[in-house]
Amino acid sequence: MPQAVDELIATRTTLIERLKNWQDQSSWQAFFDTYWKLIYGVARKTGLSDTEAQEVVQETMISVAKHMPKFTYDRSIGSFRTWLLQMTRWRIADQLRKRKRSAELHAENEDAPGTSTIDKVIDPIGSILTTIWDAEWEKTILEAALAKVKRKVDPEKYQIFDFYVNKGWSPEKVAATFNTTVSQVYNAKHRITEIIKEEVGRLEGNLC
Repeated sequence: MPQAVDELIATRTTLIERLKNWQDQSSWQAFFDTYWKLIYGVARKTGLSDTEAQEVVQETMISVAKHMPKFTYDRSIGSFRTWLLQMTRWRIADQLRKRKRSAELHAENEDAPGTSTIDKVIDPIGSILTTIWDAEWEKTILEAALAKVKRKVDPEKYQIFDFYVNKGWSPEKVAATFNTTVSQVYNAKHRITEIIKEEVGRLEGNLC
């Protein structure tokens, strides 16, 4: 989604200021499009079900909306990345509490021992969740960078890069397919890799 990627590239201060206006539906839609997969993916990796993870996304977005009017960004206190993680962490903890209450009620009704499914979920307070969040965040940044680079470089050169780097074709096969030289395949790979690194660095600087 080009609009979502463009919002990700916008500075955090600009985006946060726009989100303070609840009536700015386009900015809120762009925010949702950009971050819902990140939040959902983290929730699922902690052991929550699809339904629980979707509720985490919904409740996190509601929580962000409630905090926005009085929210003041101060990087000296913490990054936007860390702040959004905290919002997500609390919502995951809410889902675990709901699951625990449901399991306890079921155990009382069944009057039989059993292992609660809550034991299979990662503790949202622990450091493992931060590790998962960091990995998913980097994935989100990389996907945004790739989308941006794909739109601004020569389409054929990007295809050469994609077939060689992502699809794992040999440089000889790529060269034959695109009627070019192996040297040009290497050059395309090197150049686009550098552009992607630059874009990732820019996104990290704007949003972390």
